Amino acid sequence: MTEIASPYISHPRVMVLGVLPGTPPFRIVEIDGQVVGEAKAMTDVLEAAAAYGIVVHDLDDPDQVRWVGGDKFTWSLH
Repeated sequence: MTEIASPYISHPRVMVLGVLPGTPPFRIVEIDGQVVGEAKAMTDVLEAAAAYGIVVHDLDDPDQVRWVGGDKFTWSLH
């Protein structure tokens, strides 16, 4: 068996939750497990992270940002 017994699960400091209804729709941003605000675009996520001293170099890196309910391009309800 070549697979490891327990898969690696990253615990990034920034988590962006699924899209919620609103005008415009938004996503909740958590940093270190605490809700810090709403994001209506990728730039809002970067600004929230920067406000907490986190520099995100790659929004696609699961070790930096976890996207729940869609990726960095998901900003509307389906």
